[in-house]
Amino acid sequence: MSASTGNNGENATLEQALARLNFKPRPLEPGHVWLAGAGPGDPGCLTLEVLAALAEADALVYDALVSPDVVAIAGSAELFFAGKRGGQPSMKQDDITALLVRLAREGRRVVRLKGGDPYIFGRGGEEALALARQNIPFRVLPGLTSGLSALAATGIPATMRGINKAVILATGHAAGTDDDLDWAAIARTGQPVVVYMGMANLPLIAAALLDGGLAPSTPAAIIVAATTPRERTVIATLATIAGAAAAAGLASPALIVVGGIVAMRAALAGGA
Repeated sequence: MSASTGNNGENATLEQALARLNFKPRPLEPGHVWLAGAGPGDPGCLTLEVLAALAEADALVYDALVSPDVVAIAGSAELFFAGKRGGQPSMKQDDITALLVRLAREGRRVVRLKGGDPYIFGRGGEEALALARQNIPFRVLPGLTSGLSALAATGIPATMRGINKAVILATGHAAGTDDDLDWAAIARTGQPVVVYMGMANLPLIAAALLDGGLAPSTPAAIIVAATTPRERTVIATLATIAGAAAAAGLASPALIVVGGIVAMRAALAGGA
């Protein structure tokens, strides 16, 4: 059975498809702040709402994980870089929030653009709360969270019947401190874990998961710059992943994935 190509027998262009969608974005009003997610990196992962917001913005406050191609969509908007990098000088969160409030009170149309989704380890909740307390109108535009879309882009299903019934998203920046997660408890669930911001502490995290009972042979992966031209994926085991990452010279931004779902990548390698 052949696929349908519409009434005229021809494939629709992108412009025609968008016209058929009849998408009508909500206007970004002066004095409003929209907290938007840019997805994992590739501009093709932007939602239509985020794309429309970028076209309307006259002030764009963006993070380090947002690609230059996405920033360029904002056109004539005034740009404010607010990227944060672990261990490097960066804008303080209170200063970022104060900037959003100031721009809104100046009557600007503000987009606060973050990599992934603004509410998944992006401090979007903190900024939304601060805006609410200052009576600044705001809206949240979801984005594809890197913790799931990066897996899909590199051939790792986040869930797989017979392998897992849950997936854990965790942050690794506090590993080895009093504010650390209970990695042993995570290990005991037997469910895959996707770790954000964990590269600097990868040896500590791997050791903690091993101490918690995960087998040394548990499949593991590092995904760097998913969906972008710089994308790299290294596959190893929980026992060897720290050494493999060091040998490959991998660095942030990257995601750490541990669990049986990683083994599916080899089985799915024949896909397009």
